[in-house]
Amino acid sequence: MSDIALPAARRAPPLPRFRMPRGLLWQALLLAAVLGLGWWFWGNVQANMAKRGLELGFGFLDRAAGIPIGEAVVEYTPASSYARALWVGFLNTLRVAVVGCVIATILGIALGVMRLSPNPLLRGLVGGYVEIVRNTPLVLQLVFWHAVILGLPPVRQALEVLPGVFLSQRGMKIPVLVASPAMWALLAALAAGALGWWLLLRRERARQAATGQRRPTILPGLAMLLGLPALSVLALGAPQVEWPELTGFNFQGGVTLSPEFVALLTGLVVYTAAFVAEIVRAGIQSVHRGQWEAAFALGLPRGRIMRLVILPQALRVIIPPMTSQFLNLTKNSSLAIVIGYPDLVSVANTAINQTGQAIEVISIFMAVYLAMSLLTSLAMNLYNRSVQIRER
Repeated sequence: MSDIALPAARRAPPLPRFRMPRGLLWQALLLAAVLGLGWWFWGNVQANMAKRGLELGFGFLDRAAGIPIGEAVVEYTPASSYARALWVGFLNTLRVAVVGCVIATILGIALGVMRLSPNPLLRGLVGGYVEIVRNTPLVLQLVFWHAVILGLPPVRQALEVLPGVFLSQRGMKIPVLVASPAMWALLAALAAGALGWWLLLRRERARQAATGQRRPTILPGLAMLLGLPALSVLALGAPQVEWPELTGFNFQGGVTLSPEFVALLTGLVVYTAAFVAEIVRAGIQSVHRGQWEAAFALGLPRGRIMRLVILPQALRVIIPPMTSQFLNLTKNSSLAIVIGYPDLVSVANTAINQTGQAIEVISIFMAVYLAMSLLTSLAMNLYNRSVQIRER
């Protein structure tokens, strides 16, 4: 009987081995190191504060601050709480940041367009301004503008730079609308007109994208922007304007902007506008020359070419760095402490010196600046998404 080879018994396949990805392992180790460092820091803080008889907590915010603040948007007295004092400092910072971003944007766009002017004198002047301002420390510029404001004539010889706007050693006096139903109706009508113009622009852009045709929007938009306030004035009357008048040794009426606020706003606007001008110039030059030549070949005037052809394409390059400049202006406002403007950081430093609650106060204004930066980035990113050119 011949030997018959029997088939070898099949072996069971080996069980798969679990292997952690190397990148995930390093991230887990890094997270553990960060948590360990945070735990050590927290324990060290508690031990050092216990040695000095201090306790962590935000209960001090309800105590009377006793901080004199010379400029406040809302009602404030030294008997107010620390929470109220920090709120006043935040509103002062927010006022400078919002007004500064708006003025710096307008001025920077104008300077950026002039930077590309065919006139060599204008182009050279703007270029010199941009180079000097960008290469000079902002702190020195703030000190310079503060010295300029304090060197102005006294109140009785105040300079009238515009009708009803006076500059002196004590700052700037400007007219103000008197709060009344007519004023609120006028502001609401202006907002409604601006909203209607924006909706009209959106509709016509959608029509142009779908059919290639677009109706004029300037005259209907101006009709809404000016017609609705005119109807409000006809219905409720014109709001009263309180004009500043020199009586004796000081002005009566109007609103006073302190020398510190004027110097800080001027310094931030002049400094940021130089960067905005370069951003606008680079954005315009990023559009290919052929776009200009094609638009000229169609017979479009230079102004309409810039508005309808060049700027919509340049915005893709302009918006992202503009976001950074808005954030920089907001954070640079913390240098107000150099010239004595009571912003959030200045009030917070005084609160730290009086209470010793450094960690709590620093965490408050860090959270405030973080929230302002994130909200600014969110708004600019949404706007950037809306102006992106969508290919068909």
